[in-house]
This record gives sequence, C-alpha cells and structure tokens, in this order.
Amino acid sequence: MANGAGPVNRGPVACALAAAGRRALRLADAARARQMTAAVLGLLRRMLGFARGEGVERQFGAIPYRRGAHGLEFLLITSRRTGRWIFPKGGRIGWLSPVACAAQEAYEEAGVEGVVAAEPVGSYRGTKQRPEGESEIEVALYPLEVEVELDDWPERGQRRRRWAGLEETCELVSDPGLDALVRALAARLCEKAPPGPAP
Repeated sequence: MANGAGPVNRGPVACALAAAGRRALRLADAARARQMTAAVLGLLRRMLGFARGEGVERQFGAIPYRRGAHGLEFLLITSRRTGRWIFPKGGRIGWLSPVACAAQEAYEEAGVEGVVAAEPVGSYRGTKQRPEGESEIEVALYPLEVEVELDDWPERGQRRRRWAGLEETCELVSDPGLDALVRALAARLCEKAPPGPAP
C-alpha cells in the first residue's frame, strides 16, 4: 500500500532472527523461573529444618557403606563450595520422613541407592557456608548399605565421590565428631557381620 500501513514482508532471515529472539527470551525466563524456584525451595527447606527455637538448621544425611574385598568401606563426596570430603546430607524435605530424606540426599549427591537403617547412628553439629554467611547445622546421619551405584545422578557434575576404608575415612572427614560417628557405625556393623567360613 502507498501509505506504508500494510503488512511488511521482512524476509526469511528477519523472520528467523525474530523467532530466535523470542525463543531466547523464553529460555531466559525459564532459567530465571528455575533459579527462583530453587531459591524458594532452599529457603523452605531451611525454614522447615530449624530446631525448636535454637536457630539451628536440622539436616538429615546418610553414611553409605559396603563390604568389599578389602573389608568395610564408606562412600565420601566433596562439598560443592569448598571441596571438603563429607557425607551426603541436606535440609528436611517437608513431605518426607528423615529416613526418606537421607535416601534422597544419597541419590542426588552421591548417586547411590540401598537400604537405609530405621535409626540414625548419631548426629553432629557443624557449619554450612551460604552466600549470606555461615549457618549452624545439626545433622542426623543414617547408615545406608549401598546396593546400586549409579553412573549418572543429579549432582554428578558438581561433586566427586570416593570409597575409603575406616581409617582413611576418619582422616578425610573434617567436621568435629564425624569421625566418632563413623567409628561407631563400623563397630556396630562388625558386630552384625555374618560369620566367616568354617576352617
């Protein structure tokens, strides 16, 4: 049309660029939504995990173990921020029991599945580094006998994992009191170990 008010033929290149721009905006919006969702869930988990009036965040985790050719071994993973050797743990997921929380953390962080004990071996206190600063945590750890070790798991690209014997595990962990829990679990497991073959 002479007055230029009609539809404009932008050509295939312009249309492709416009479509790519719209797609990029949708992806950016989706990424922001995922980040916001993760932040809100993290906040809710921390709020649900606070102990009664103490300002201490309660967490639940697992001590994955197996009986291998070299005896009792424990599975350690690295923390995401500092690279320390730790056991999988995390804040309370409101709709899961503590045992189920421990199993979920073991799957997400260490890529293992197995049988979780009904009672924790004990708990320890430590600190967790967050963007807003340090927070005090109390972690109840449940023994988990590993049955499946996955090749792919949610946090595979964020952590390393390592099997270690009792003494090496106690040397690698740094949270106060954690080595005592590992030794207590080892003693309990040795008591329950099946008898060896008769001579």
